[in-house]
Formats: sequence, structure tokens, C-alpha cells
Amino acid sequence: MPRLGFPGRSIAARLFFAAAALSSVVLMIAGLALTEYYRRTAEDVFEQRLGVYLRAIVADVSESGEDGRSGPGQLGDPQFELARSGWYWQITRLDNEAHEIKASRSLFAARLPRLSDLHVPAETGGVRRGGALGPDGRWLRIVERVIDVGDIGVYLVQVAATTEETEHQIARFRWSLIVAFSLLAIALALATAVQVSVGLRPLKLLQRELSLIRRGERGHIESAYPTDVAPLAEELNLMISANRDIVERSRTQVGNLAHALKTPLSVIVNEADAAPSPLAAKVSEQATLMRDQISFYLERARAAARAGAIGATTEVAPVVAALLRTFGKIYGERGVAFSGEAAAELRFLGERQDLEEIVGNLLDNAGKWAASEVRLSVALENAEAGRSRLVFTIDDDGPGLAAEFRAQATRRGQRLDETKPGTGLGLSIVAHLTADYGGSLALDASPLGGLRAQARLPGL
Repeated sequence: MPRLGFPGRSIAARLFFAAAALSSVVLMIAGLALTEYYRRTAEDVFEQRLGVYLRAIVADVSESGEDGRSGPGQLGDPQFELARSGWYWQITRLDNEAHEIKASRSLFAARLPRLSDLHVPAETGGVRRGGALGPDGRWLRIVERVIDVGDIGVYLVQVAATTEETEHQIARFRWSLIVAFSLLAIALALATAVQVSVGLRPLKLLQRELSLIRRGERGHIESAYPTDVAPLAEELNLMISANRDIVERSRTQVGNLAHALKTPLSVIVNEADAAPSPLAAKVSEQATLMRDQISFYLERARAAARAGAIGATTEVAPVVAALLRTFGKIYGERGVAFSGEAAAELRFLGERQDLEEIVGNLLDNAGKWAASEVRLSVALENAEAGRSRLVFTIDDDGPGLAAEFRAQATRRGQRLDETKPGTGLGLSIVAHLTADYGGSLALDASPLGGLRAQARLPGL
């Protein structure tokens, strides 16, 4: 039976990756939004700081002219005193040809570029804001304003600062945000994994219960489930009950059909056998063939119905022991010994009648051909793969069977030696029964010198 689904398509994986993808998108958008908000806030604070310094210098110049700004320390920021610190102020007199300039010590005899020369438009109030390269080649943010102090003079007041400090603050914030959001993403991933595991726990419990039902250890789903899963459990219980009802009805109908057909045929055969004529012999032969064919197909129908039953299990050891005793007595008169055993814990996932039919036909076939010995062994394979198989191996020391005839031996009604008793349906029934259960029948050479038959059936 093919396994449903595709690799990587589990519900847990889809839920986890969907939640992880959504969380990642949300965190990325939030991170970008917060970074942009912080950048704008930092730039606004930076601009406000420049504006405060500009207004302070303008106020001093308006009161007492350029001499009112006797030193940069009056601005309250020591960076104006450090050479090339990146923070500068400059006052330029515009109403005389000398254009006297007074500047902060940080400019160190250098001069600030004028925004008016760069055609930067003035805002309301005459303030210009813009950027330009500073004396040391760094990009500066400059604010300037022209003030007319009447008799004192006309002055261009400028304050400038490098944007490196603000950019560093933004970069540090961005890095801190990346670290924080990465930790948050890991925490969300763990929380999502726990949530998915807890959320899907009822489905895992349901799977375990169905496995118990399939192995025959439980008749129905018994556990209580959440309201989301409870309807599914109820429907599965109804399906299991319906399946068992169908199997039971099929058995009854097949039995009735067998009785209705085989009884008249038996009468015909008996009457034909009693009449000594060529026509009667022909009728008897064909009626016997019809009876065998009907037996085969009725058994196939009965077996197919049983193979579809859910939860049927059979202990292997008692069946094997009983069959070995039976055939040991039947073929003991010919000196054929039957040996073998099965572990007590092995179970066949199917009806006892089908197991007896399969193993019994194989032992019967081996007994017919064996010279003195028939061995049976039972092993469990793929026990760890979740789809284990019971392997029934029957060896005999008979003449064996050539490789070219092995496939032919499992065909319906095929008898390779007419001197042996039987209808030729035994191996065919075994092949079809094993196929109904999703198993297989293989014929090979036996270490004893005869034929080896291996039937693989579902088990545990």
C-alpha cells in the first residue's frame, strides 16, 4: 500500500515555517520602521542642537556685535575648543570690505563654506540649512543666518557639525536592534515549536490509537479529544464499525452463495459418476472443474473481505504448532518429518483462517514433494521501519522446481505433475491471499535441496 503524503509536507513543519516566516516579516518591518523612526529622531535632535547654538550666537551678536562672542566656551560645549573636532561656529561681517571673521578654536584658522554661495534657499526667518564638505574633508551639516544689527553691522552667523556622531548613534541602534530582534526571533521560534507540538498532540494520540486498533489491541477510539478533533474521532469510529459490518455481511453472503452453487454441482457430479457413459464422464469432469473454480473464487472473495477487516490479529505460534502437528500426522506415513516453530510474541495482522490457509497450503505442497523433511521458520523483518513483515519460510528436500516453472506454479489451476493429488489451486490461493494482505509469495531453491517458499505478510 503506498504511503500518503510527500517529504517535508507535515502539518507541524508547515505550521512552524508559516509562523516563522510571518514572524520574520513582521520583525523585519518593525525593525526597519524603528530604525527609520530613530534616524529621523536623531537627525531632528541634531538639527535642534545646531539651531540652539545658532540662536545663542545670534542673540549675543545682536546685543553687542561680534565682540560679544568672546570665546567658544560660552556655548557650553567644549568640542568648539578642540581643533578639528567636527563642531564649529563662525561669524562673518558682511557690511565692510574687510569681511572680518571670528570663529571657534576648533576651526583652527580654516573657514566654513557659505550656503548662500551654494544657492541653498533660505527658510522662513532667513535661516539656511544644508550640507557641504568641511575643512578636513568631512561632510558637515551647516545652519546659517544673516542678521542686521543696525549701527553695529550686518553679520553672517554659521554653526556646523559633522554628521558622523549621529550616524554612529544610528548604526549602534541598528546593531542593538538586530541583536534584540534576533534573540526575539529565536524565542518566537521556540515558542512556535512548543505551540505546534502541543496543538498537534491530539492528532499524534489519534494516530497511536488507530495503530492499536489496526494491531487488534483496541476495538474503537476511546480517548477524549478537543472539540476540533472529536468529530474526526467519531467519524473514524463509525467507519471502523461500518467496515466490520461489511466484512461480516460479505462472509455471510459468500457462504450462502457457496452453499447455493456447490450443493447442486455436487449432486450433478454424484449423479454423473453413477452413470457409466462417456457423456456422464464428461459432465462429471466439467462439473468438478466448475466446482473447483467456484471454490477458488469464493475463497478469494471471502479472503478479500477478511483482508479488509480493521483490527484483526492472530497469534502465530499456536497456528504454526497446530499445522505442523496436523501435517506431521498426514505425511508421517510416508516418513516425512515436519519441524519448526514461531516466537510466542509474533502476531499476524489478519484473520486466523487466512493464516491457516496460507501456511497450510505451503506445508501441504511441501509435504507432497518432500522426501523426508519439511522445515518451517518465521521471522520478523523491518521491525523498526514501522511497516514490519512476517516472513514464513518453508523448505523441503524434494526434487525442487526449475526456475522457469516457478512463476507458472502460482497460476490458478496449474498442475506441473498430474501424478500428485490436488486441484492445482493451493499455491495460487496462497499467492492471491498474500497479495490481498499487501504481501508476496516467492519460490526459490532450498538449502535442503528441494523448494523454498517464502510468504511475506503484515505482522508485528
